[in-house]
Amino acid sequence: MAKITFNLALISYLTASLEYFFYLVYRKPAVQTLAWVTVGVGLLCHTMIIGLRASATGHGPYTTSFEIALFFAWALVVVYFLTEWKYRIKDLGAFVIPMVFLIMVYSAFLSKEIGFQGPATDASFWMTLHRTLSILGYAAFAIAFAAGIMYLIQEHAVKSKKLGIMYFRMPSLEVLDNLNHKVIAVGFPLFTLGFLTGSIWSDKMHGLLLSWDMMKTWPLILVWLVYGAVFFGRLMVGLRGKRAAQGSVIGFFSVILTYFLHV
Repeated sequence: MAKITFNLALISYLTASLEYFFYLVYRKPAVQTLAWVTVGVGLLCHTMIIGLRASATGHGPYTTSFEIALFFAWALVVVYFLTEWKYRIKDLGAFVIPMVFLIMVYSAFLSKEIGFQGPATDASFWMTLHRTLSILGYAAFAIAFAAGIMYLIQEHAVKSKKLGIMYFRMPSLEVLDNLNHKVIAVGFPLFTLGFLTGSIWSDKMHGLLLSWDMMKTWPLILVWLVYGAVFFGRLMVGLRGKRAAQGSVIGFFSVILTYFLHV
């Protein structure tokens, strides 16, 4: 059953990616609605996968690399739906859902073995909180990455004075800049709380409030510094526009690096 629902979710996200691309090019409202429904079907199947996995393991999706990738993709879809519902940026799906599909493809190659968590303890609570908050922060950063890419495409079209089809298909620079700021304003505090709860978990497990492991801790600090610069830069010195978009793109590449080193 889990394999069937996984494949259905994977096919749904691939189909929705193609539908969103078709909508971006041809601007057919019915196609956008169909893509939205297709993503909804994918999310339903995705939620079933997580539920089946939790039933089999007795814990949430945060122990093995497969579970974390699965949860990251799921959180990204949920954050996308919330963003699209609130800000009505219909083209966002053409940049977000392909990322979800790629994460799901990546997870398909990971081991499906069930990881042993052990009995519920105070430390396991902090680990759950740490990974949940961090992954939700990552999902918000992925939306900011998509908004940043869209902004840079638009900004390049304006500066080059070659207003091609993509310029007339996407939201204005102001809308994209505001979206970038708002999702980082949510993602950065979530990631910061994830970092802090991870420190508490490390203290309870190893007696160290912060591990200075070069491969695990420093990449997290790098992510925090990049997004902190974008977040506080806007509040303190008015950092916005192209530089904020570039910061979101660079930040997400640091997220990918951190993911592979930390998980």
